[in-house]
Amino acid sequence: MSDSDQKGQAGSSSSRPPYRIAYALSPKKVESFIQPSLLHLTHQRGIHLFPLHLSKPLLDQPPFDCLIHKLSHPDWIHQLLLFLSHHPHIPVIDHPHDIHRLHNRITMLQVVNHLNLTSTQLSLSIPNQLFLDTPQSLLHTLASKHIQFPLIAKPLLADGTAASHQMSLVFNEEGLRALSLNPPFVLQEFVNHGGVIFKVYVAGRHIQCVKRKSLPDISEDKLGVSENLLPFSQISNLTAQEQTDQSVAKLMEEAELPPSSFVNEVATQLRQALNLNLFNFDMIRDSKNQSEVSNNCESVV
Repeated sequence: MSDSDQKGQAGSSSSRPPYRIAYALSPKKVESFIQPSLLHLTHQRGIHLFPLHLSKPLLDQPPFDCLIHKLSHPDWIHQLLLFLSHHPHIPVIDHPHDIHRLHNRITMLQVVNHLNLTSTQLSLSIPNQLFLDTPQSLLHTLASKHIQFPLIAKPLLADGTAASHQMSLVFNEEGLRALSLNPPFVLQEFVNHGGVIFKVYVAGRHIQCVKRKSLPDISEDKLGVSENLLPFSQISNLTAQEQTDQSVAKLMEEAELPPSSFVNEVATQLRQALNLNLFNFDMIRDSKNQSEVSNNCESVV
């Protein structure tokens, strides 16, 4: 190939219009993810990443080749479905119908029991849990379902709002009576897991597993003398002081990640079962039998 041919091809490539990716994110998400380094990288790859104007109808926005979103309010979902009816071939990550099941802490985990994992050394399960839409006869229901203290009480809805992250660790019946969460909510048995949670991020076929600090283990001795109720928010969020704490650093260093082959198989099958391309899920390692436990799944950007 001559130099003139190579220059011609280079000129043709450089004049190719950029691939336009629009995003619709909350201000907090924009601050976290839309960093100058990301914009620089997308520019190098021939991608134009730009925000949508949420005050304008989606159908009136500038044209784009792909849409990434992390909004769930009804008006946005209505606009998004209307847009998809007019432009069914434009990729939307992810479709609101597929994300919807992740807004419910019961339906988000239903697919886990149907995964066909090939691992013979590790198993994956969901902690025993109970959905309650009324506080009446709560203790009787717990006994009939053989669910034991301590428990984590979580709002049923997991829609990304601050209220959806407000949880409580319930140590006994008195704590359950003092629970301030409004029904409906989910009660899930607390599983000792060494104080470490494994967050798995999935972006298409790209999978990344990281370690995060979690709630500490609860011994039977502590269960008998601890407070009745302990409210908390997202268990994998650390303050700046905690992140630099030597004991936390040692805990993170000593914690062993699940085998990558196992994580990849779980993530791949979840992606296929949920029909999602951008999400994360949490796993913990049961301290008692060393099996892996899945306790959360979220749509993320």
